[in-house]
Amino acid sequence: MVDALVTLIVVLACLGALGVLAAARVVKQYERGVVFRLGRLRSDIRGPGFTMIAPLVDRLQKVNMQIVTMPVPGQEGITRDNVTVRVDAVVYFKVVDPADAIIAVEDYRFAVSQMAQTSLRSIIGKSDLDDLLSNREKLNQGLELMIDSPAVGWGVHIDRVEIKDVSLPETMKRSMARQAEADRERRARVINADAELQASKKLAEAASQMADTPSALQLRLLQTVMAVAAEKNSTLVLPIPVELLRFLEKGQQEIPAAVRAEGGAEGGAPAAGPAAAPERDAAPARPAQPAQPARQAMPTLTEREPEPHTVE
Repeated sequence: MVDALVTLIVVLACLGALGVLAAARVVKQYERGVVFRLGRLRSDIRGPGFTMIAPLVDRLQKVNMQIVTMPVPGQEGITRDNVTVRVDAVVYFKVVDPADAIIAVEDYRFAVSQMAQTSLRSIIGKSDLDDLLSNREKLNQGLELMIDSPAVGWGVHIDRVEIKDVSLPETMKRSMARQAEADRERRARVINADAELQASKKLAEAASQMADTPSALQLRLLQTVMAVAAEKNSTLVLPIPVELLRFLEKGQQEIPAAVRAEGGAEGGAPAAGPAAAPERDAAPARPAQPAQPARQAMPTLTEREPEPHTVE
């Protein structure tokens, strides 16, 4: 009798231990437990730590409450300005209501992924290429609103959406490169022309100042000679005044005119009419004078021999 009682106690203890093991559950810190009793949802959500459920009656389902990073597969689409692009994105979301995440949707991860893909295609069709490349913050906010609207009913909150990459065709890349190169060349030419304009204005002001004070021009000439002598010591610089060159050029132009005038005076004018014939017969014949040599023209600046200059 005693042996049977001891055996019964041992059996009951074993069954109790097995029941406790079957009913014991541990929920981690980043998880929440949803309990179903005979298929019906219990209102109490089990928090992290040790918890007990009724064996063979209750079923505990754990839901991860961490932020999930889900990459969105690249979606090809045509932008509003008829450019074919391929866009990749990343969605960050987390579960805020474990009960809705289990009951309202079959698989909330798959649902968020499909919604992100369709929203990304919609954004591509509504946007221009320039917006996809430069105005991504606005597009990210639009994507977040489009995905978060249906996800609220699933107990899921979309934390943020980021467009990761925008792939362009090779022809479009080359066209954009040529456009950027042309734009930079245009700006370089405009800057160069602006610099030339400012330099010409400064030179005009400097010329006006030097015209009022001729000594300033002489000082500038001496400064130029000093700069050349400092850089290249083997070079001999002989400054010639510009007024001298202008004087020589003016004299060279006046000499041929004087020669032509003198030649016309020596030849004389022919007599006109028959009345002049008796006078020529009555006039005594004059002895022929020897022909005078023509006046030699002044040599030009290039034909003259250079005058020796002494440089101290």
